[in-house]
Amino acid sequence: MSQPVQVVCGRCSATNRIPAERLSDGPICGKCRAGLFAGKPVDLHAGNFKRFLSQTDLPVVVDFSAPWCGPCKAMAPAYAKVAGELEPGLIFAKLDTEANQQLAAPYNIRSIPTMIVFRKGKEVDRVSGALPQAKLKQWFGKFSAETKGRA
Repeated sequence: MSQPVQVVCGRCSATNRIPAERLSDGPICGKCRAGLFAGKPVDLHAGNFKRFLSQTDLPVVVDFSAPWCGPCKAMAPAYAKVAGELEPGLIFAKLDTEANQQLAAPYNIRSIPTMIVFRKGKEVDRVSGALPQAKLKQWFGKFSAETKGRA
């Protein structure tokens, strides 16, 4: 039996421990009973940002974007589709940089959309600019493959 993996619930921010071999079995939050992998990006904000990134053992991809940004809107459907395909190897989230400027500022976001991959709260890679679905899947795939090798 492998080590348990910590996953923070996108709905209530409770930390859940799941056996790594059970990640694909549709785990639910022990506190609020919501599915931990909803197949869509989690909305991050001041109340859950730090905990979500630092307490989740799986890589977390955060899309730093804004509602007024044309390229962000254009890329959103592809980002959501890839999220549904690559979970639970990766967890996908979105941060509205307009509403959460104080959260985005430390990451020196110069253009949006910018996607950053975090492991245990630390940045491991980033890409800026809207990407088509195939490129998103290719870039995210390397992190998903790393995760599958560890589980």
